Amino acid sequence: MNKKKATLYNILFVLVAAGLLIFLLNAPPETTVKLPRDKDHISFYDMPRKEAEKHCSKCHGEEAGNPLPKNHPPKYRCLFCHKLTRPS
Repeated sequence: MNKKKATLYNILFVLVAAGLLIFLLNAPPETTVKLPRDKDHISFYDMPRKEAEKHCSKCHGEEAGNPLPKNHPPKYRCLFCHKLTRPS
């Protein structure tokens, strides 16, 4: 590889990396509500995520007392968006 080609690849790499950095820095802030650390949800913190997600529909399903909005995304990956809160 000659020196001109190597310089061109280096410049191209820096431009792509800078573009990605600018894109990521301009991302909107996270707005999804985190999983509360209250008496109703604390037992799910010790479970694997996929196991804990199986229990969400008991309280947040169609017939539950706290149903999800109609335009809510797929209901089978709750903890993908609703992150666990860290202990204070």
